[in-house]
Amino acid sequence: MTKDKQTPLRPVLVVDFGAQYAQLIARRVREASVYSEIVPHTMPVAKMLEKDPAAIILSGGPASVYAEGAPSIDPAIFESGVPILGICYGFQTMAAALGGKVGRTGTREYGHTETSVQDQSCLFAGTPLDQSVWMSHGDAVQEAPAGFTVTASTEQTPVAAFEDPKRRLFGLQWHPEVRHSAFGQDALKNFLYHGAGIEPTWTTGNIIDEQVAKIREQVGDKQVICALSGGVDSSVAAALVHEAVGDQLTCFFIDHGLLRAGEREQVERDYAESMGIKVVTIDDSERFLAALEGVSDPEQKRKIIGHEFIRSFEAAQRQLIAEAGADGKEIEFLVQGTLYPDVVESGGGEGAANIKSHHNVGGLPEDLRFELVEPLRELFKDEVREIGRRLGLAEKLVARQPFPGPGLGIRIVGAVNRERLDILRAADLIVREELTKAGMDSEIWQCPVVLLADVRSVGVQGDGRTYGHPIVLRPVSSEDAMTADWTRLPYDLLARISNRITNSVEEVNRVVLDCTSKPPGTIEWE
Repeated sequence: MTKDKQTPLRPVLVVDFGAQYAQLIARRVREASVYSEIVPHTMPVAKMLEKDPAAIILSGGPASVYAEGAPSIDPAIFESGVPILGICYGFQTMAAALGGKVGRTGTREYGHTETSVQDQSCLFAGTPLDQSVWMSHGDAVQEAPAGFTVTASTEQTPVAAFEDPKRRLFGLQWHPEVRHSAFGQDALKNFLYHGAGIEPTWTTGNIIDEQVAKIREQVGDKQVICALSGGVDSSVAAALVHEAVGDQLTCFFIDHGLLRAGEREQVERDYAESMGIKVVTIDDSERFLAALEGVSDPEQKRKIIGHEFIRSFEAAQRQLIAEAGADGKEIEFLVQGTLYPDVVESGGGEGAANIKSHHNVGGLPEDLRFELVEPLRELFKDEVREIGRRLGLAEKLVARQPFPGPGLGIRIVGAVNRERLDILRAADLIVREELTKAGMDSEIWQCPVVLLADVRSVGVQGDGRTYGHPIVLRPVSSEDAMTADWTRLPYDLLARISNRITNSVEEVNRVVLDCTSKPPGTIEWE
């Protein structure tokens, strides 16, 4: 493994206004081989400037700039001489602070939007004049500030981008950091390389070096246990911790009864054997299902699952202590494969909305007795995959499609019980088998299969009336889980899946396709 030991002296600061995408901006900057850090919008400008930033990017956010109590930034930042790029809310904040006009237009733009840009602008140099970009806004800049040139527009938004190259101030209404903006990364690179004059020097190897050093400093010579699910995130987290502290790590795989068909066996066979790390399997399905009995609210389900996971690992801690005869205080660290999308959607960014509480963030109990080790907490899935490859993990581990920690518990819309889990497992297995046969595993990000347990519809099967459950297919394409688009599966494949499910899963008489992007929908239904 090659490790690049180059310490950045001047970071690009991403000012977080409570955006769902703040960390995505930061990692897109790193992807351009430029070091970045996230800072809250509440940080005084003087403190920001003490970091000697090479550039500043103002993130989006859920507020309106003209609303009472809206997040803001000291206008002095725009007179500092530091190159600044405003994105969405940051674009509107810049416009308002410098004398432009921002207001609600009466129309909204979400998702793919066709945009016309000027080829003479810094941000759009070398890119087509007509572009598809990813919008997510209800407010708009209605008049650009004095000294700025409008460089892009859409049918609904005449001022969709502007710039003042002399003062090195730039702004975009859309989100260049998401992959669905076709030339968004080009715009970011143009800002970094040409607008700000930054040389690209940062690599993903730096992330590994940083995290290994942090883990060693945090853990010292104490024992660590890891919540290993068999997925990409926990596997890479375990590999990083093992790289740092070696045999001080023991991984526990908890069977919570919410796994897909064959999941436990796959983890024990493919993951435990290939990681080179001690892995212990614990069957706690009875306790999880008892705790979930009668619960249908998705937030409550997530929090129950998160709580019970911690209780399981506390039991694992006691087991490990008993086996080793060690002092309990020496096993105080718990490794989790938490990613930044988990944190953001759980309301973890300053001012960020709580979209849903992930079991490993918002679902943690208040009396948590572990100190968490979360080396991936500021990273995204595609970045985690690359780190896994650099650490030498097998490709079958790195390329595995995501599966949520709460498992099928959040793919049943309604209360969870064994009967409903069996129905969903049978349908899910059919979908996975057919996608694999069709060679689609590498074409999609993941395909959640959802049971609408509290919904029934009339059907006719075997010349008789049925009153069965619908199954929802949710195939999506994404890189980072912060945005996603539904995957266009071939019609004949969809037909085979539907026929097999309705023919062999007795309780299901209808299969439907979810063709919603993210936003506005999330990838999982709950």
